[in-house]
Amino acid sequence: MEHVAYYRVSTHNQSRSGLGIEAQKSMVRSFISTNDTILKEFIEVESGKNNNRPKLQEAIAYCKSNQAILLIAKLDRLSRNAAFIFQLRDSEVEFRAVDMPDANALTVGIMAVLAQHERELISERTRRALQIKKQRGDKMGTPENLTKAAIYKGMEVRKRNALNNQANVQAMEMIYAYRQNDMTFQEISDKLNLIGMKTRFGKKYIASTVRRLYKVKLKTLNESV
Repeated sequence: MEHVAYYRVSTHNQSRSGLGIEAQKSMVRSFISTNDTILKEFIEVESGKNNNRPKLQEAIAYCKSNQAILLIAKLDRLSRNAAFIFQLRDSEVEFRAVDMPDANALTVGIMAVLAQHERELISERTRRALQIKKQRGDKMGTPENLTKAAIYKGMEVRKRNALNNQANVQAMEMIYAYRQNDMTFQEISDKLNLIGMKTRFGKKYIASTVRRLYKVKLKTLNESV
């Protein structure tokens, strides 16, 4: 099977130092089989907020002309904008994200929308909270403002953000799918580590972490019924 690899780094400094690129290349190499071939690699140096990706367009065109599959090491290397991922999905090029090997165009699209929606909500909530504090004349960033209610509210926000964290969302979807195939929590953690996935704190997965995320996934499914 023939592939085209696409890698992205956010800054020119990262491009010069190789920061992030080698990790992405390693993930792609471990993902493909020994009989697969990488026809060409494209490296983009661009901010995640910018949807103008000439190198990605070149990669898509190359895939079309060679009937190859586009490989991306991490889905978050594509864009922080859901519209961009939809554009890729609708390009009629088969693509796979190494950190979400079981995802399809539908699930990727849904997760992209959820991620963007959460970012917009966080931004709006932050803006409104700051406006209210300023209107009340509250002092910003002082210990006196850390009341019990504020601390509790902060804990709830962190909990909610953890549930909507992109790494957690991706991991929960994969963990749930693997559990349907009767894989143990240890086997799942080994699988996630093998393809280079990290927890939201940037650490490797262990069985207890996988078990906790699986329980969260089941809870969200039950609540949605």
